[in-house]
Amino acid sequence: MRRRLAIVAATVCSVLLFSICTAAGTSAAGSAPPAGLMGIWGTAEVVPGTAALNSGGAAAVTAMSCASPGDCSAGGSYRDGLFHIQVFVVGQSNGTWGMAEEVPGTAALNKGGSAQVTSVSCASVGNCSAGGFYLNNSGHAQAFVVSETGGTWGMAEEVPGTVALNKGGTAQVASVSCASVGNCSAGGSYRDGSGHMQAFDVAETNGTWGNAKEVPGIAALNTGGAAQLTSVSCASVGSCSAGGDYLDGSGHAQAFAVTETNGTWGNAKRVPGTAALNTGGAAQLTSVSCASVGNCSAGGFYRDAFGNIEAFVVRQTNGTWGNAKEVPGTAALNTGGDAAIAAVSCASAGNCGAGGVYTDSSHHRQAFVVSEANGTWGAAREVPGTAALNTGGNAEIISVSCAAAGKCSAGGRYEDGASHRQAFVVSET
Repeated sequence: MRRRLAIVAATVCSVLLFSICTAAGTSAAGSAPPAGLMGIWGTAEVVPGTAALNSGGAAAVTAMSCASPGDCSAGGSYRDGLFHIQVFVVGQSNGTWGMAEEVPGTAALNKGGSAQVTSVSCASVGNCSAGGFYLNNSGHAQAFVVSETGGTWGMAEEVPGTVALNKGGTAQVASVSCASVGNCSAGGSYRDGSGHMQAFDVAETNGTWGNAKEVPGIAALNTGGAAQLTSVSCASVGSCSAGGDYLDGSGHAQAFAVTETNGTWGNAKRVPGTAALNTGGAAQLTSVSCASVGNCSAGGFYRDAFGNIEAFVVRQTNGTWGNAKEVPGTAALNTGGDAAIAAVSCASAGNCGAGGVYTDSSHHRQAFVVSEANGTWGAAREVPGTAALNTGGNAEIISVSCAAAGKCSAGGRYEDGASHRQAFVVSET
C-alpha cells in the first residue's frame, strides 16, 4: 500500500512535457457535468532547462500549483551526472514555462544524493511554498520546505521541529497548502524512536515556519504504528483539511481526515463510509482540496472484499464529511483491480478535477482523469491520447491543479515502447 505515496515520492523518468489536444468527451448517462465546465486539453512542450540538469537521464515533474490560468509553479526531480537524484523547480508565466533550476539550498542538504519535491502550493503568482525530502550525509531521510517570494525561490531548510520527532531517520513533507502569501500548512510523516511511522503537521506564519507537531488524535487511531499525513488543503489562514492513513490494531490500513478551524486542529477521524468499502483493510486518503472553508473534495483508494484496489472520492460540505464512494466509471476501467486517486484540485466548491491510475484487463497501468461539476462527479476516463503513448503499459497521473472550473493542469508519467519512463504535463482549457 505504501507504493501509493511513492507515486509522488519516488518517480524518476525522462523529462518530456506533453499535452493532449482533444475534446474532453462525454461521461456516463445521467452523470455528465454541465457543458462549459469541461475543457479541452492543450499542446506539448519540453521543460526548459532540464536538458542541462538531467545529464543522468531520469527525471519527472511530481508537483504543480497554478495561482491563475497560465501562471503555475512546478517541481520534481532529475538525475545529475553523478547519478544523484536532485530536485528542481520551474515556473510558468502567462502560459510560457521558464527555465528549470535546482532548488536553492538542497545541494548542501542532500548529501546522500536522493531528494524529491513532493508538493507545491502557490498563494499568488510568484509566491509559493514547496516541500519534500532529502537524504543527509548519514543516509537518513529528512523533510524540507522552501518558499518562493516575488518569483524568486529562497533557500530550502529542514522542517523545524523534525529533528526532535524524527529519531528513526525517515521523514518527508507529503503536502503543502498556502492560504495566503507566507501563510501555509504542510504535513507528512516521520519515524519515531520506537520505529513507528507517525503523521505530523506544521504551519508557516508570515513567512516563518513553526515547529512540526504530531497530528491530534492520530495516536489513538494508529495503534499499528504506521501513520502518514498525505494531503493538506487550506481554504483560508487557519482553516484547513487534511488526511492520510494509519494502521489499526488489526494491522489494517485505514483512511483518516482531520480539520483545522480558526488555527486549531481537531482530532483525526476515520473517513466516513470507508468502513463499508474497505473490507479488505487497505485504505488511504491520498489527496484533499478545499475551495472554501469547510467545503472540500478528496480521494484515495481502498481494498474491497475481493482483494481489488479501488478508487474513492468523498466530499466535505459546511464542515461535515459525507460518505466515501467508488469513483464513477472506474468499475468499467479498472478490470485489473488496482486503481487509486492520486490528486484532487477544486477551483470552487463542488467543481473539481482529479486523476490517478487504474489497471486494465491486460494488467497495464493507465492514467485517468475525472471531473466534478456542481457537486456531482462525472465518469472517469483514460487520459486522451495516452493509449498511443503508453505502449510500455505504465502510466499514471501524479498531480492536478485547477485554477478555474474546467481549467486544470495535470502531470504524470508513461512508459514508451523502449521501456523508458517519460513525464507529461497536460492542460485543460
